[in-house]
Amino acid sequence: MEQNDSVEKETKNDDEIDWSDVQDEMKTSAKPVEKEETKNDDDDEIDWSDVQDEMKTSAKPVEKKEVSPVKFNEIKQGKAKEASLKMDFLMEIPLTVSVELGRGKMLISELLKLGQSSIIELTKFAGEPMDVFVNNKLIARGEVVVVDERFGVRLTDIVSHAERLDKLK
Repeated sequence: MEQNDSVEKETKNDDEIDWSDVQDEMKTSAKPVEKEETKNDDDDEIDWSDVQDEMKTSAKPVEKKEVSPVKFNEIKQGKAKEASLKMDFLMEIPLTVSVELGRGKMLISELLKLGQSSIIELTKFAGEPMDVFVNNKLIARGEVVVVDERFGVRLTDIVSHAERLDKLK
């Protein structure tokens, strides 16, 4: 009867193979795993002397290499003018300055409904100072002014170093 079953399984089409066939095949081809026998059955109990013995047997002598002394140039006291010339390159680094009027949250469905003359409610109140960011870091707060028909910000408060550190936390 067993031979008939195996013949029937071999003649099945790929479409007719089901999970039980796969499980049967895995059971027949699986080999039992044998545990290695160790000379010490108490491997979990390792004491400090075992560690020291292992360190002694695996320790290699350290090779001594020749080292030459390091020679540094003498530090000279520079002039203030030279230092400022060296710092001039910092004055050419571009920064991004942005002023935040406020923030708001909305669902995508609300966003899709926005059109011309729609109003978005923001978290800040009228007259509240706006935040001034440099490279996305809050550095100051200020109020809106108009200068030659353009908006500007008059800084009213510079954020202290301690306050900037608190914002990072």
